[in-house]
Amino acid sequence: MHIALDDDELAQVRAAARELGMSPAEWVRQALRRPLREQPTRPAEQKLEAIRIAACHEFPTADLDQMLDEIEHGYGSSH
Repeated sequence: MHIALDDDELAQVRAAARELGMSPAEWVRQALRRPLREQPTRPAEQKLEAIRIAACHEFPTADLDQMLDEIEHGYGSSH
């Protein structure tokens, strides 16, 4: 794959890459990967449906600090 950049764009890419201590090619690869990582993996409606289904159930819960304390005390115990 080849991507054409004008001279100003190429100069900006080279400068940005130099500031980060990487090659222009690596800078471009990372810049192209960033939006791909940020894309949702599932449609919003599918996520909302999962929340609706989960909300129909009752799960045990407690104060967050209490749960974390119980978890910490459970580490290393013999039960």
